[in-house]
Amino acid sequence: MVTLTQSPAPVRHRAPRPARHRSPALPLLAAAWAGGLAVLALWWQDTDAVIGTAGWLTGAGRIAGLLSGYMCALLVVLMARVPLLEQRVGSDRVARWHASAGRWTICLLVAHIVLITLGYAAQGGAGPLAELDTIVFHYPEMLKGAAGAVVLIVVGVVSARAVRRRVRYEVWYYLHVLTYAAVFLAFGHQLALGADLSVHPGARAAWYVLYVGAAALVSWFRVLAPVRLNLRHRLRVVAVVREAPGVTSVWMSGRRMDELTAAPGQFLRWRFLTGGMWWTSHPYSLSAPPAGGALRITVKALGDHSAALALLPPGTRVWAAGPYGALTPARRRRRNVLLIAGGTGITPLRTLFEALPADAGDLTLLYRARTPAELALRGELERIAQARGARVHYVLNAPDGRRTVITADALLRLLPDVRTHDVYLCGPPGFAQAVYDALRAAKVPARQIHHESFAL
Repeated sequence: MVTLTQSPAPVRHRAPRPARHRSPALPLLAAAWAGGLAVLALWWQDTDAVIGTAGWLTGAGRIAGLLSGYMCALLVVLMARVPLLEQRVGSDRVARWHASAGRWTICLLVAHIVLITLGYAAQGGAGPLAELDTIVFHYPEMLKGAAGAVVLIVVGVVSARAVRRRVRYEVWYYLHVLTYAAVFLAFGHQLALGADLSVHPGARAAWYVLYVGAAALVSWFRVLAPVRLNLRHRLRVVAVVREAPGVTSVWMSGRRMDELTAAPGQFLRWRFLTGGMWWTSHPYSLSAPPAGGALRITVKALGDHSAALALLPPGTRVWAAGPYGALTPARRRRRNVLLIAGGTGITPLRTLFEALPADAGDLTLLYRARTPAELALRGELERIAQARGARVHYVLNAPDGRRTVITADALLRLLPDVRTHDVYLCGPPGFAQAVYDALRAAKVPARQIHHESFAL
């Protein structure tokens, strides 16, 4: 590990241990599993016996269909950007839940289609293709249901990791939004042909509550709340500043900025209303605590959208949604804090470096970049360190260009008591995984490592 600059030794404080903020993740997962068990119980209650091959196929198809319908509602909830999920569980964790639930939903949907078709074909003595034609074109609500199934499967294929890497973000995003249309199209089919829902008024009412509730969450948090935020604040670009090669800061301001609450470490989704950029939004962290009626993001040019930020003219209108993210001071469990940033992962950690409560004991920032020129916001970091009595360490490539790796031994040399620290970690996925492994090898408990990934 190469340390180029180190600020004065930290001032230690004897302060009470900060309060623990428990994540609602486990109760929410338990509730989701309980809902799935309730769906299975509904099928069990309505099934007296399973007889013959046709019965087994049809029964399995009904189970897959019920679970797929239930998972569709959960997918919509996970896409709704509910503050309880985005700010308490964490946007990255919610995204992983959504991806996992999406894979299960597609698998259950395909199983439902195949098993029901084979079961009905076995009952009626028809071929599978002929039976599928009958189901799609002659059963009530099935044309819309089939269209919804096709859309969901297409979205699932495009979201697969191997395909996602080859698709532009904007194309992936707008195809993903079609999930709402697919769920809407399939809803009528579930009620019209779902035997378990049609014979139980209570189950039918619960299904309505589930879907209407999901729609209400999406309408409020993805549509009405952002409209309210932007009508209130009317954000505009006021300045664009080059921070390092390929790294740009965008300053924004608007009305009633004191009412825009964003915790250090959080991000918003930004849409810049100018040519070529208005039709897509991207998540960027605040790179300084909101102050003086201004907001700042700092972005590295990694694609067309991020590169275009350097060319934004002052006065450009901005449409924002948020704030989101759980990489905030509320996660802290210990007095000592270590911040580890890679590349532009420095942006949320820079806000934490300045804004963590004064009861922090040993406060250290470890910043990984390839060269000194790529250390964005370096001057600010050193001024904050000097003012707070904290420390900044820079980890750079060797003079011959060899990459410097942050290892468990290097962490222990830097901070022999690293296991007593809360660690905030932000950077590219490969860097974050390697540092996480090094921290665990250094015996830092997993509950003290706080990480949020912004990879989509």
